[in-house]
Amino acid sequence: MDLIKINVCRSHIRHRNHRFRSSFTQSIFGSYKMKQLLAFTLPSHALLQVAFFQFHATAQDVPATTTVATAQLQDADTPNPDLEALRSVGKKYVQTFNAHDAKALSAFWSPEAVYINRLTGKQVNGRDEIANQFEAIFDAKQGLQMEVAVQSLEFVSPNVAVENGTATFTADTLESRSIDYSAVYIRREEKWLLDRVTDDPNPIVQSNYERLKELEWMIGSWVDQAEEGQVATDCRWSKNKNFIARSFTVSVAGRIGLSGIQFVGWDPANNQIRSWTFDSDGGFSEGRWSKDANRWYVRKQGTSSDGSRATAVNIITYVDENTFTLKSTQRTIAGDLLPNVDEVVVVKQ
Repeated sequence: MDLIKINVCRSHIRHRNHRFRSSFTQSIFGSYKMKQLLAFTLPSHALLQVAFFQFHATAQDVPATTTVATAQLQDADTPNPDLEALRSVGKKYVQTFNAHDAKALSAFWSPEAVYINRLTGKQVNGRDEIANQFEAIFDAKQGLQMEVAVQSLEFVSPNVAVENGTATFTADTLESRSIDYSAVYIRREEKWLLDRVTDDPNPIVQSNYERLKELEWMIGSWVDQAEEGQVATDCRWSKNKNFIARSFTVSVAGRIGLSGIQFVGWDPANNQIRSWTFDSDGGFSEGRWSKDANRWYVRKQGTSSDGSRATAVNIITYVDENTFTLKSTQRTIAGDLLPNVDEVVVVKQ
């Protein structure tokens, strides 16, 4: 977790004669000053967590919407002969491509079909020119093979269908390459023929996983629980493993008093791990991470919900895959120096 807020709770309990004198429950739900401290020091996650996971869920839902028609056709009680015919054409096309039979391959296309050479970008029309293009491709790339994963197959009209999927190409001197494609089929004289195929190479995905993998042990759910309350943290990778998203809640007597979200990622400009923390009370902070043996030092600067500046150094010590400890030192808010927070043991659930 992002340590300081949890430790502020602990500190408040243990230092009852401190100027913020009140009960633990009151400090979370009643004391504005204490909530400012909590808001800065915990691994704030809540506001961004909502946006992040709503976006993630929406992104996951998109492919599902494009395959509704296909699912309905597949689940129909009566088999669809057109669907089965298109599937058969697709399988035979791949087999003919992998056999490097350019003339036979061109016969899968309509007489007026448009084909764009994926290697040169040149556009050709008609079966004869398409056959010539495939001959050139097979000569240039020895051992070229194709695999196709169909994602959806929908009928636009009784005689027009659109197939979406991913084609993966391998060759003797070619690294594996995947392309998302959309193919338009037309039915002519009771035969389904390709009329046009458009495709785009999948973008190269950048990932900072190698820079962050030393923190992979954090992935999972963690709890720091005592009689006074509980701090629960959930850590997971974002897409492409470019960030670790850490959401947290602080609960007392079963009530959530504070929540937030933190993103931990690699900063290539400064060549170090950094974190960005946001909490449900409106506070936010930024941390710079450094490592010494099994211990991580997070130097934090932030702003509380009333505009006060705050600083701290959080210390995270890895014990094993199911345990780590945390404490906080050099804590200030609005220029006032605060006591250090004792080490707390956190366990994985």
